[in-house]
Order: sequence, then structure tokens, then C-alpha cells
Amino acid sequence: MRIIPAMNPRLNLLHPYPFERWRELTQGIVPNPALRPISLGIGEPRHATPALIEQALMQALPQLSNYPATAGEPALREAIAGWVQRRYGVALDPLTQVLPVNGSREALFALAQTVIDPGRPGATVVCPNPFYQIYEGAALLAGAQTHYVPCRPERNFAADWDAVDEATWARTQLLYVCSPGNPTGAVMPLAEWQRLFELSDRHGFVIASDECYSEIYFRDEPPLGGLQAAQALGRSDFRKLVVLTSLSKRSNVPGLRSGFAAGDRALMKAFLLYRTYHGSAMGGMVQRASIAAWGDEAHVVANRALYRAKFAAVMPLLQPVLDVKLPDAAFYLWAGIPGGDEIAWARGLLAQYNVAVLPGSLLAREVQGPQPGLAANPGRGRIRMALVAPVADCLEAAGRIVSYSESL
Repeated sequence: MRIIPAMNPRLNLLHPYPFERWRELTQGIVPNPALRPISLGIGEPRHATPALIEQALMQALPQLSNYPATAGEPALREAIAGWVQRRYGVALDPLTQVLPVNGSREALFALAQTVIDPGRPGATVVCPNPFYQIYEGAALLAGAQTHYVPCRPERNFAADWDAVDEATWARTQLLYVCSPGNPTGAVMPLAEWQRLFELSDRHGFVIASDECYSEIYFRDEPPLGGLQAAQALGRSDFRKLVVLTSLSKRSNVPGLRSGFAAGDRALMKAFLLYRTYHGSAMGGMVQRASIAAWGDEAHVVANRALYRAKFAAVMPLLQPVLDVKLPDAAFYLWAGIPGGDEIAWARGLLAQYNVAVLPGSLLAREVQGPQPGLAANPGRGRIRMALVAPVADCLEAAGRIVSYSESL
């Protein structure tokens, strides 16, 4: 742990971010200079940004002279509500149930600061394991403790909510869910949503649903969303539910930092109050570009087709040498590697074949196993590969991984 004196002592509770930790673990490695570098490590979309978004951004240059409102322009909130209606069949009030945010990462963190009461004994945030590290950091800096839910490898590493005891649920103030999941790509079915809603009703915690990968999927039916599940279960008030997503993956604009939060009116009102003081207003140029993005679906269909082509090309190469299968959604492969030491395996791949992947253990925490005293990290023996590079690069990387695996 890093020690930061004379500052918020909770900063010392934060773990190094996975990519920071990976840089430490690869210091001194000189990748094979005969091979050009290919990175499958960071989940940063690299497809071209649609021209209609770039044009809208440039046309909105005069917006630089205006302070933006934290609640966003009515036209943006209406565009978001319109997309939710078309995508999920859910009607939202743009004025009271929608808030634009500067990317889902910022909002996932800020939501915890809004809803957590650190003065309540045992304040707890529950999250899946493996998980997106922002959930943990948000919980710790809000003054809560984090409870990591064991996963079920036989169910694509889906969270085993039944493994959480009632005493923990009683202390829980916020539950993070991620569907489609990072890093596994698993999608939560309606029955799982029903179970979580019942627990939320019983114990009063808020559910934050991270859905930033919802538009990259490989089945005929798109992934079920939290608002959609709530409506199907007769919860049209979306009580204790906030859904968060962004344009980064859907529209290939990670640098735009644009997304939205939607759901429970009371939570949206409190979140707006927090964000007003936090200074989280989205710039006018970004708002206009976002309106264009949420209003167009053709570029999303084309983007999804590119990912489907990559996975279709890569999977036949990797399946004979790795424990890997097509995910439900998202652009990651969560692969088991031979030998079990994912850090050594990934370091060797980088050194010998100049391909970067992320060891799965860096995306998870040690949790209690099925027997007392037995702890396990669900990322042990696995790596995460982000198929964000062009098809040719993904195929080249897959070929090198095959060669590396066969050489071991």
C-alpha cells in the first residue's frame, strides 16, 4: 500500500489500479523487438468515431462560451429517454429520471458518495468478484467497507448472490452489478434481477447497474437491462435502482466522456444535488455530440458487426490452446491459461511475443473459499483479452498466443 501523509487517510486504503500494478510487474521486461507490439490489455475502443458525432461536436464550438447546466440540456435528456424507449421499451421522464454524466466511470464513483451514510454501523457496499475497480474505490472513499461476492465459474463466473449472508445484506447500502459483465461478459437473466430486487426491498439498499457494454453482444436477443427488468417485474417506479451507461463502447468515443444515469426519481434528485456541488456539468459541445450519437443506431449496428467478425475469426484459433468460450456480450475474452500462473504466463507472452494481456488476478480480490481458512482469487489462472484492435491485429495476436501456448 502507498502511504500518503497529511491527506484523506482513506486514500491509503486504495489498491493500485490494475494497469498501474501491471506496469510494476512488467518493469524490466524488454518485449521481442522483432515483433510489433499488440495490446489486448486495455478495454479502449479503437474503431473509428462516427462522422456524425465529430460533425456535431465541431458545429457546437460556439457552446464554449456558455456555462453548461449540471442537469443538461432538455434536448439531451429527451434524446437519452428516446433511446431508452427504443432500446428497452421503457418510458422515462426526461426531467426527473435522467441525468447526463461525464462517462459511466465518473458517475459510478459519484453515486456512492451520494447514497452512502458512513455513520451507520458497518456501512457496506457489495460488488461482484471479479469486478471493475471503481466500485471498490468508490466504496472505500465514501466511508464504507466492500463485500466481494463469490462467483460461480460453472456459470461463466456469474456472482453467487446466495453466498451473501443476511447479516451482510442488512448492512448493505449499495450494490454494484455489471451486466454485461467486466471481465466475463455474462448477462444477468430476469430471475437474477428479481432476486436482487427482493433483497433491495427487504434491506433498503440501492442497486447501481453498470451497463456500459450493453450494445456489444453476440446472441440474437440484446442483453436485458435493469430498467427493462424492473418494468417486467412491475417496478415501473424503479425504486432504489439507478442504471448507468455511456457512449464510449457503443459509439467508439471514449474521449468524449459522455453517458447517463437513469432510474428512481428520488435518487436522481439527490444525485443532481451532489453533482451540482461536485461540478460535474457536461460541456455544451459534448452534449450536442451526444444528442447526435443517441439518435443514431446505424453506426451501433456497424460497430457490433465488427466485434462479431473479430470474435468469429479469433475463437477457432484460441479454443484449442486456452479455456475460453464466446461471452454473452462485451468485447472481452476471459480465458483460462495452461499452468495456472497467469502473471508469469502474461509476462512471458509480452517478453517473447510482444502481446499484452491483463492477468485476471489483478481484476479480483481474495475471498473466503468453501472451507474455513481457504481463500481464493477468482482471477487466478485466467487472463482478460480486450478484442478492441482491428481484425488483422487481433488475428495476429491470436496466432502469437497459439505459438506461445504450444511452446510451453
